[in-house]
Amino acid sequence: MISCTRVDLGLLLLRLGTGGVLAAHGAQKLFGWFGGHGIEGTGQFMESVGYRPGKASATAAGLAEAGGGTLLALGLATPAAGAAAAGAMSGAAAVHAPNGFFNASGGYEYAASLALAATGIAITGPGRLSLDHALGHAVNRGWMLPITFGVTAAATAAVIGARVRQLQKDAEGDQEPLFEE
Repeated sequence: MISCTRVDLGLLLLRLGTGGVLAAHGAQKLFGWFGGHGIEGTGQFMESVGYRPGKASATAAGLAEAGGGTLLALGLATPAAGAAAAGAMSGAAAVHAPNGFFNASGGYEYAASLALAATGIAITGPGRLSLDHALGHAVNRGWMLPITFGVTAAATAAVIGARVRQLQKDAEGDQEPLFEE
């Protein structure tokens, strides 16, 4: 019998809630479930906001959300799951940042909250009511945190940087010359 504390129960609820929301968002992107647009529609949206190629971007975001969310909910490979989810939500926050903070105005509040929750779970650990605990924390070691978050931060920075360059290039192409030559 597993003895658990309030902290273990709180972490279980936080993992189930955060992981469930992330997994559902990923399923929208990947499969069109829950009112989503699937790879095709999400890929078109990704293209429109500067993430190119769109289908590949939709697939990567969907896998990070669905996979990271499912693993967080299960409490399995918690450092990698938290990093994947945080990276995906950072990419989403970059899209919403021009609209300010609050979600009501289209801002990044929601994406940032999910990223912070996933990061907090990864740092704290999944608790005793988790697959990581049941498996002796074989894929939840302290040294995994800096590696998974370092790799994710580098990849996320590269992807967001490429998006910014693409948006700048698109904006320059839309400008009309002041004088005809």
